Amino acid sequence: MGFWSKLSASIDRINQLLGKAASIMILLSCVVSAVNALLRYGLDISNNWPLELQWYLFSAAVMLGAAYTLKRNEHVRVDLIYSRLSDRGRIWVDLFGLVLFLMPACILFASLSWTTLFYPSWLVMEHSMNSGGLARYPIKFVVPFGFFMLSLQGASEIIKRIGVLTGEGTLAAEDLHYEKPMQ
Repeated sequence: MGFWSKLSASIDRINQLLGKAASIMILLSCVVSAVNALLRYGLDISNNWPLELQWYLFSAAVMLGAAYTLKRNEHVRVDLIYSRLSDRGRIWVDLFGLVLFLMPACILFASLSWTTLFYPSWLVMEHSMNSGGLARYPIKFVVPFGFFMLSLQGASEIIKRIGVLTGEGTLAAEDLHYEKPMQ
């Protein structure tokens, strides 16, 4: 499983970097919001690009942060039986969900968002209709890219769980951690 574990570790590192970039984008979104407020209300200068940039930064943070959130095992779960299962049972449930739900959905959404959202926008070099607005096609690229990265992280999680089930790997404690809801 040497090649597969190296591939999984590489995907994890890439999504770790994208997660850090998403955190920075949230901070930048707040800074842009403050600058926009200063320009608009303090200096009576009104322009749409700061508001659009803030939306773009936040949107990119959400799309790039999804794979990082999966890597950290922090996506929301609907718990019906998961908390009552053994670690091995949880791994099987995770594998089932990753293979049958996450991967097909991510591949479908990446494909559809490429063909119907980004590509047509890129062909016409779409720009915002607002005065001083930004180009739309770069942020539209983030949608299929985000789903692609989420599917890669899903593949990494599948590799790790198969490794544990075959006895060729271990999962970090946080990958088996399940936070039970408050009662």
